[in-house]
Amino acid sequence: MTSPQELNIAVLRIEGTNCEDEAAAAFSQLGCNAEQVHLKQLLGEAKPHRKLADYDALFLPGGFSAGDYVRAGAIFAARLRAGLRDSLDEYINSGAPVLGVCNGFQILVETGALPGTPDGLSEGPEAVLHTNDSNRFEARTVMLKVEGNGGSPFTSRYARGQVIAIPNAHAEGKLQLPDDQLAALEQSGQVAFRYCDPEGNTGAGYPWNPNGAPGNIAAITNPRGNVLGMMPHPERVFHGWQHSDWASNGRNPDGPGDGRPLFEGVIEHLCR
Repeated sequence: MTSPQELNIAVLRIEGTNCEDEAAAAFSQLGCNAEQVHLKQLLGEAKPHRKLADYDALFLPGGFSAGDYVRAGAIFAARLRAGLRDSLDEYINSGAPVLGVCNGFQILVETGALPGTPDGLSEGPEAVLHTNDSNRFEARTVMLKVEGNGGSPFTSRYARGQVIAIPNAHAEGKLQLPDDQLAALEQSGQVAFRYCDPEGNTGAGYPWNPNGAPGNIAAITNPRGNVLGMMPHPERVFHGWQHSDWASNGRNPDGPGDGRPLFEGVIEHLCR
């Protein structure tokens, strides 16, 4: 059995990414070796050189990579596909966990890793994270209902139907794809989290759904469940005290935040 101390986690960054510190801290506080790796290191353009195979899991953080020019995440994804497509495809097919949050979700969609195929990457993007219906940047804590049934490491530490509070901050988070592909996504169980109100109602609309995504979709996985993209930021509520309302809702500030179980699920999966 592997121990957390033996695990190496890559938090991949380029110019314009953010939350890499929080992401690395989340994994480090669970005992892992978390390293912030620049894409140029994986491409052999900067030292020390790194390989995807050096790491047990990959995290793509939020932010505004390359200034979000062209489309959010498009340039980061183009560089990934140009230099590392086969490596990323092999990495995903090996079953290694890959998590993209906010801009990271946008990057995974642009690379074809999400919604993905049973064989790994699609030939090109099959979805897009479009401009919010409000046509503005939406930043607030949102409520999410857990849809995953435990088959994915990212939802295995949550109960199905559990309602959690996670910070949200994006201008382009509305998942868009053809109706037949959306139906297939639903039928295959690839929806991991949905926006909801505090009672778990997933049809409450704005502002509970901050972007207008169909089906109130906040996060999806690939068919095998080892790649997750989500718009809200679980790394920002790893601890109880990071919840903005901990004092008013009776939450223990020294206890876990609602984002911690997601990271625990990844570590538990890797340590089996």
